[in-house]
Formats: sequence, C-alpha cells, structure tokens
Amino acid sequence: MRVVVFAYHSMGVAGLNALKRAGYEITSIFSHDDDPDENCWFGSVKAWGREQGIPVECPADIHETQWAKRIASLRPEMIFSFYYRRMIRDEILRIPSKGAYNLHGSLLPAYRGRCPVNWVLVNGEPQTGVTLHHMVQKADAGDIVGQKIVPISPEDTAFILYGKLCDAAGILLDELLPLMKTGTAPRIPQDISLGSYFGGRKPEDGRIDWSWPAVRIYNLIRAVTAPYPGAFCNLEDGSRLMIWWGTPEESGEGGETKPPGNVEIEGNRVWVRTGRGRLQLVNVQVGNERMIGDEIIRYFKDKNGKQLS
Repeated sequence: MRVVVFAYHSMGVAGLNALKRAGYEITSIFSHDDDPDENCWFGSVKAWGREQGIPVECPADIHETQWAKRIASLRPEMIFSFYYRRMIRDEILRIPSKGAYNLHGSLLPAYRGRCPVNWVLVNGEPQTGVTLHHMVQKADAGDIVGQKIVPISPEDTAFILYGKLCDAAGILLDELLPLMKTGTAPRIPQDISLGSYFGGRKPEDGRIDWSWPAVRIYNLIRAVTAPYPGAFCNLEDGSRLMIWWGTPEESGEGGETKPPGNVEIEGNRVWVRTGRGRLQLVNVQVGNERMIGDEIIRYFKDKNGKQLS
C-alpha cells in the first residue's frame, strides 16, 4: 500500500511507526521546519525520515502547485495526516485512490479544531481519546474510521496526557491499518452539530483569573504547565508570577470574606484565595528564579495579605 504522509510532532512519529509496523510503503513525508521560537520538546519527524531513508519535505506553503503535482507523481493509494499543522486542500485530498485520513487528538465530534489536549484539561474533562477519520475540507469533520478512549487522571498535565494519546494512537492504528488495507475498515458518519470546536491557544491565554474556583484554576495550570508556556498572574509590583504547579483546596474553614487573589501564609505553605476555595503554590517563578518548598515561603514571607491579579 503506497502512502504519502503529512506528519509533525511526537504524534507524527507514532503514526509513522504504526504505518511501518503494518507494512505500508511510505513514499514521501511532508513535515514542518521547527520554529526557533518554540520549545521543541517533542519527537522529530525529520529525524525519523532520515533514519528510515525516506525523503522529508518541509514546504512553506503546501498549496503551491508544484507540491500537488509532486504528490500525484508518487501515485499514493492513501494519504495520512498525523498532527500536520496546516489544512490540506481538496486538490491534494482527491489524489489518493483509497482516501485521505487524519488522526485527531480527541473523541470527535467533540473538540474539533486546535489544541484539543490542552482544551480538555482546561475544561476538566474526565476522558478524551484519538480519532482516525476521513479528511474533508471542513476541519475534523469527515467520517470516522475508529476511536480509542483515553481516561484523564486528575493529576494529568498536557505533557502526560499527550503521551497517553500517542500510545493510544499507536494501538488504534495497529487495529485499523490492516483493515484499511483490505477495504474492510468501518466508516461512521460524523454529525458535527453534536460536538464542539475550539481554536488555537496563545501564551496570553494562560492568565489566571482569581475569581474562578480553585479547581478551575488548577485545570488551567495543568493544561499549560511546562513544556507549554505556563499559567501566570501579576504581583502587586506588576511583575509576572508564573505558576508551574499548584494544588486546589476546594473548601476551607475561615477566610471566605477575603478577596480572590489574596495571599495567605500558613506554616510552611503559601495559599492564594480564589472565587471558591484556595490554591497552594507549589512551583512558581519570578523572572529567572524558579521556586519550590521553602524557597516559596522565603519569597512570600513579607507578602502575607498582598493581592495577586
């Protein structure tokens, strides 16, 4: 089975490995050059291609005419997209004789669009998953080939959950790729009116609103903590406080009249009052100084009762 693959990130590597295990002939890979301003903590599709002796192209614009002609000349029977960051036009999707398929990091039709691993944590979802579906011109809207559910632990960060999704993707593809070879894979129509769509996220979306409940703030922190850009607020002097980790206390005795954002020091712990409950600061940063444990106590010792915003 001759295929052309569009891939990036660790999920791209997981998809490519699954195709190799299933005996698919990968004729060419299209990927992206790494952004020098991005924290590239993930697997390299370009390195994978070099190791396998498969050509990898990283065009700035995949929709230039030359690339459609190039793909057509490869005579792929299928096209796969594994976390490729650009929409692929219909001109290319029509080339393969047996369809074009995308792997998406949610249980479609829920969380169509960008950054599903972050959004499901922001919204406190108990589970997510991966979906292989037919590609159409509307994002993540084509018929579903198969899905794999991934439970979300209350302690999962986006990094941890993304790793679970990569593992689930490999398992799902191992199940589906042999069926796709023989033309016996399922094809389930998708009703996107029953789902949801979310757009991309920017570093500024990590700003904390202390009027939120402590659990909601915790969900934001775990959704964007390292290696993602992080959650943050401002100290009274205007400097930025990055909160890389914190733990919620949903209810507590006393202090309910204090305003959200109020700093409270109790023994060897620093808490911040929220709209409901408190959040303990566990791993924070001001400027280049990263602090945990007693370092946080020393930094906040003269800030009891101060206000974060």
